[in-house]
Amino acid sequence: MFMEKNTLVAVVLSVAVLFGFYLVQGIFFAPEPSPPQAAAPPGELPQQQAPAGPVAAVPADQPPPAAVDVIADILGIPPAGAPDTEGDGVEGVALAAEEREYIEIETDLLSVVLTNAGGNIVSLRLRNHMDGGEPLEMIFSGGSGAHAFTTAFGGVGAQPLTTLFNVNRISQHAVRFSQHFSLPHNPEARFRLDKEYRFHPGEYMFELIVSLDGYHFVSSFDFGGSAYTLSFGPQIGPGFQRLDRHQNFRQYFTFDGRRRRTERANDSIITSRPQWAAIAGQYFAFIAIPLLPGGFDLSFSERAEPGVPSASRMHIIRPPLASSRTEDTFRFYLGPRRMDILQAFNTGNNVFGLHNMQLTEMAGTRGFLAPLERVLMWFLTFFYGLTQNYGVAIILLTLLVRIAFFPLTKKGSEATLRMQAIAPKMKELQEKYKDNRPKLNAEMAELYKKEGYNPLKGCLPMLLQLPIFFAMFNLFRTHFELRGAMFIPGWIPDLSVPEYVWSFPEEVRLPLLGWDAIRLLPFIYVASQLLYGKVTQTPDQKANPQMKMILYLMPIVFFFVLYDMPSGLLVYWIASNLLTMVQQLAIMKYLAKKKAAAAANAPQPAVIVPQKKAGSIVPPRKRKKR
Repeated sequence: MFMEKNTLVAVVLSVAVLFGFYLVQGIFFAPEPSPPQAAAPPGELPQQQAPAGPVAAVPADQPPPAAVDVIADILGIPPAGAPDTEGDGVEGVALAAEEREYIEIETDLLSVVLTNAGGNIVSLRLRNHMDGGEPLEMIFSGGSGAHAFTTAFGGVGAQPLTTLFNVNRISQHAVRFSQHFSLPHNPEARFRLDKEYRFHPGEYMFELIVSLDGYHFVSSFDFGGSAYTLSFGPQIGPGFQRLDRHQNFRQYFTFDGRRRRTERANDSIITSRPQWAAIAGQYFAFIAIPLLPGGFDLSFSERAEPGVPSASRMHIIRPPLASSRTEDTFRFYLGPRRMDILQAFNTGNNVFGLHNMQLTEMAGTRGFLAPLERVLMWFLTFFYGLTQNYGVAIILLTLLVRIAFFPLTKKGSEATLRMQAIAPKMKELQEKYKDNRPKLNAEMAELYKKEGYNPLKGCLPMLLQLPIFFAMFNLFRTHFELRGAMFIPGWIPDLSVPEYVWSFPEEVRLPLLGWDAIRLLPFIYVASQLLYGKVTQTPDQKANPQMKMILYLMPIVFFFVLYDMPSGLLVYWIASNLLTMVQQLAIMKYLAKKKAAAAANAPQPAVIVPQKKAGSIVPPRKRKKR
């Protein structure tokens, strides 16, 4: 019993340490939870910026500007009525753009809306992925009107340009925005900025070419040590109410050609100039591949902005130019974190001809559990193909795991019964050597050796199942194929997120716990865990107050740990408890029969009959009177 108690306590501590590791990882590698914020409808344009009529592009053969605009252009003076340009003292010289326009570009995968106000992207939707029945919006502004791919002359703190650019619709999938700029009090210091977007059918990746012409005129002007900064933000979709470390989280990465690094969104400047950089959510990612001949610096930021409780931004900083003209190419991936899609950028099977980019580093998880996750995902997909229901597939996968672990579970049960048989001898040793711990340990080891008992056999099945549990946790947290996987309509519509039977009103959270809904699966888990413990508990464990406390305490602790975990993980654990309980009952019944059969076949002890002494007189038996 001494060894059993210590072994079980060690198992409990191991589970606590492993869960503590994942909780610490969530605390330090995911953003702090933010106050609830209602998400804007996917892809909806900000109300104050919505175009009055249908979206249209300015024709390429635009008529020349009026004479007064030409003079103003030559002198570097904005003509009357021209929009103000926000930037580091740079003024826009309007040629023909007089009103805000929106340009739509459609491919088989993307629906994009751009604006000539700064040459930015307003909306980018993934046509093959739904969010609330609509194509998923990847540029989440939260109704703040913030745009993506803004340009600012200067460093990270420079004001993004909102000047109205001229629009040239180059082709069905390409558009160019152009505008001239000048410096105040120096009409000759005039240069041109172009932003050209190129989208491609069948690709989630697109190109942005930023060109500066005539920049040598402003080489002496102080832009904070930078030519310009290209920024993406304020958030990648889908829309969320708050970042909660579990389903809605943001991670920041760079890849230097050899390994992926996790970065902090603390506004620090990264000068290592990686091969690519990324902002990742649970199932979607934004990946930037800058191809700048003069190199670049990088920065991540995360802070609250109007309409966005936690804005996640990436800033690509272009150093000062060495020539009067430059053409910088950026490639951006804005789509799902799926292995099959990202693998194309390793093999060259993409329109850009990219090889060995290792964008697959953004798919799923890494580490020693990754191979196990892939195996589990293969079986899960196989069972889904048979049942067309991921919840049923999880139960079948759990059954497969229980069958695979049956030999170990059986050995563990036999070891437990063996320990019960030698328990009296162990107790004698504990009483005999209670004041001599080294001698007690030596005698216990000798007893185990003599009886052929290995105490590790009892807890080995539990220890070996821990990697399965954590692999399943990562599976439901990161693998794209499980997004939106339904089990029970109306109750568990998505196994990758927590289920609920009743949701609290918006912005209402339980004090201390932070719960926003009443969930049923955690309560079912506690019931299954208590029932499992009752069935599998041995007689000496029932008589041990410490073991009884662990039986009731551990399910309650895990109830709070698992409350906001993906519902698929709870389905797996509940099914595992029930199947293990049935399995354990069958094993105990089998071992009881085996023990009874062994007792019946054991040789009976000889009965000694007393011998009569020679010459002894045996008195006659008295007869009863009738």
